[in-house]
Amino acid sequence: MTRKPVYLAVYDTLADWETGHTTAYLARAGYEIRTVGASGAPVTSVGGLRIQPDATLDDVRPEDGALLILPGADLWDTSDELAPFARKAREFLAADVPVAAICGATAGLAREGLLDDRAHTSAVSFYLAATGYKGGDRYVDTDAVTDGKLITAGPTEPVAFAREVFGLLGVYEGEVLDAWYRLFHDSDAQAYAVLEAAGQ
Repeated sequence: MTRKPVYLAVYDTLADWETGHTTAYLARAGYEIRTVGASGAPVTSVGGLRIQPDATLDDVRPEDGALLILPGADLWDTSDELAPFARKAREFLAADVPVAAICGATAGLAREGLLDDRAHTSAVSFYLAATGYKGGDRYVDTDAVTDGKLITAGPTEPVAFAREVFGLLGVYEGEVLDAWYRLFHDSDAQAYAVLEAAGQ
């Protein structure tokens, strides 16, 4: 089966550890991971990785993709430079195409008004409250939240973030999804047997 690509937003100071589980296992499941920058210029992650974007925001159309992933980055909190990525997320959600945001990207979505009417999470509630958004009553104090086609997670939950993505896209389901999470989040050796039996 041909799958539409997954778009991974990339920008300077991106938190490179937050999406590694997600992209690695999506690629194993047959998804092409395409990096998307504001321009075609290389960016440097907070960990010093230099990334050459495959495409620019202007090139990306929601109907061509399976998912838009927005990692955290220092720039989400220090300037408006990443606001175009939040606007692109609005386009994806309006087209009923999933968006997954973690860490500082959740603040970007809050500023864009995308969390006002959706259940969501982040690092802590007061972090999002500082954006002045109107969705405080929809904040859920948990590891990761899926509301419709939007996934949110805090910076310490890359494995839960991946779990929600896999569940939404149907990459893993049921006990296999639970086992994957237990293996990578809890180092549960018994979960490995479940994955092995499922051919994972």
